[in-house]
Amino acid sequence: MGLSSDPHFQKLEQWYKSKAGNLNMRDMFEADKDRFSKFSTTLETDDGDILLDYSKNLVNEEVMRMLLAMGRAVLHIALRNRSNTPINVDGQDVMPEVNRVLDKMKAFCHKVRSGEWKGFSGKAITDVVNIGIGGSDLGPLMVTEALKPYSKGGPNVWFVSNIDGTHMAKTLAQLNAETTLFIIASKTFTTQETITNAESARDWFLQTANDVSRLLTANHKTPLSPMILIVSLRTIQNFRFENFEQLLAGAHWMDNHFRSTPIEQNVPVLLAVLGVWYINFFQAETHAMLPYDQYMHRFAAYFQQGDMESNGKYITKDGARVNYHTGPIVWGEPGTNGQHAFYQLIHQGTRMIPADFLIPAQTQHPIRDSLHHKILMANFLAQTEALMKGKTSDEARKELEATGLGGAELEQLLPHKVFQGNKPSNSIVFKKLSPFMLGALVAMYEHKIFVQGVIWNINSYDQWGVELGKQLAKAIEPELRDSSEVHTHDSSTNGLINFLKKNSA
Repeated sequence: MGLSSDPHFQKLEQWYKSKAGNLNMRDMFEADKDRFSKFSTTLETDDGDILLDYSKNLVNEEVMRMLLAMGRAVLHIALRNRSNTPINVDGQDVMPEVNRVLDKMKAFCHKVRSGEWKGFSGKAITDVVNIGIGGSDLGPLMVTEALKPYSKGGPNVWFVSNIDGTHMAKTLAQLNAETTLFIIASKTFTTQETITNAESARDWFLQTANDVSRLLTANHKTPLSPMILIVSLRTIQNFRFENFEQLLAGAHWMDNHFRSTPIEQNVPVLLAVLGVWYINFFQAETHAMLPYDQYMHRFAAYFQQGDMESNGKYITKDGARVNYHTGPIVWGEPGTNGQHAFYQLIHQGTRMIPADFLIPAQTQHPIRDSLHHKILMANFLAQTEALMKGKTSDEARKELEATGLGGAELEQLLPHKVFQGNKPSNSIVFKKLSPFMLGALVAMYEHKIFVQGVIWNINSYDQWGVELGKQLAKAIEPELRDSSEVHTHDSSTNGLINFLKKNSA
């Protein structure tokens, strides 16, 4: 059954058409002094609290009841089970194998970090290069950047993803083959970008090693199994394995919250149904993720893939075409940089852009008596308040008059100083960006994405949309090997190919 056939959806649709135009957050806050307590929830995790404030949304209690009624009972099983509770796949408990691989990862990473694992010439490893793309790059890179404060000691970590040779060349120029370890990360080991980059890394390595047998060092004759590479092996080279275990523990804590918490306080479900409210009723096309923490500068990029690759679908699980919108365009940058780039459009543009604002209460670097962090927090708080309240024409007029402006000049400037407000946002505040907390936040959004996929009746776990371009690229690549004109495609593609061939010599 598609979403539009769901009676809960139909009830919401009727309500939206008749009453949503009267939803005004500023009025709702003034009418209900307890709105924050009614539309917020605090999670008491094992590593500090997480506050979700969703009171600055275009909802009232009636809307939330209807949205939650539309929510489905879901079960999301992941490999983050840290309780060793049996997890059965095809009738077999997979946890013993998961724990065996984690132990193997731990031992390997200790050898690399301690210097026991040597390069081909007997020198300790100083640099680890992850070669992968998509999920084999974005997640590990995001985690590595987010947890840099916990990365003391160990080798330098590099990431190469793009097929553009510049990415590989610029990285290799900074490395020594004798002390570099490459990790090739892929689910299938058939991805063209990954295999090509791996082959280029191999060729560079052999220019120094001069012997293919040295691709495996003398005291490590057996290559790592693909199973080890599935998990974030490349990220745990950068910090102690205990921190990686805390990352898993935080994710597992959120798994349990999602699995066992009543729907009214279930944070992933709340985020999911609010997103559906804006996408399927207000016709919002994008969702902004705005972390006010520089260490989270790759967080939005990671969930561009996590969300858009999962829910960017127009075919239901039943094989039918949807007649409603599904996944949004996900984007964002850390605060306060984003304020000086695109917040203008969020405040005064013509599109609704729901946004998640995230911030830790504690900074990793309390310089100048935490002055920087206090300014950061003030901006975080001010932006969500401004988006909600806006500025009326009367308020703007009084401000301009206070500056001594009047007459025609005031009237000309006045419309530009008015902010409509009523722009929705969630505020997600947590104690500190620790490995545990990062794991919890990642799992929170993963479960949100899963719930939305269930509501839209789509398969969040396939990605056929990336295949067509790959197929066409394989057909085009041989056509670029000589200088002859190409006439086998549409006129646009032919023209582009021929221009590139003419100008690439």
